[in-house]
Amino acid sequence: MFLVVVLTARQRFAKKVFANPEDAKGRSAKVKLDDPDVERVRRAHLNDLENIPAFLFVSFLYVATNPNLALATTLFRAFTAARILHTFVYAVKPLPQPARGLAFFVGLGTTIYMAVQVLIHFW
Repeated sequence: MFLVVVLTARQRFAKKVFANPEDAKGRSAKVKLDDPDVERVRRAHLNDLENIPAFLFVSFLYVATNPNLALATTLFRAFTAARILHTFVYAVKPLPQPARGLAFFVGLGTTIYMAVQVLIHFW
């Protein structure tokens, strides 16, 4: 999530477009809130902010169920790889669908699987 902040800043400086006048001042830049490249990175960041905290919360509960270590490790790795791939194909090197969708659903699927396991375990 934090690296996407750097990607956003990189796009803003490369395109010389900023959201605030004080950021643009003295940089031969302009204030623009709808640059498509900057907005793409921002949307990727928002998607991370919607999915990663939920995963972290569910993972904490999932670990409390004393899951199989190999399965838990695989799920954590799958989610991490999926989110990195999602950010890459969304914000770094946009690829046509279904690349982004597949990455998104792998991450979502791992979160849902763990949430279901938590519910089964505690109920």
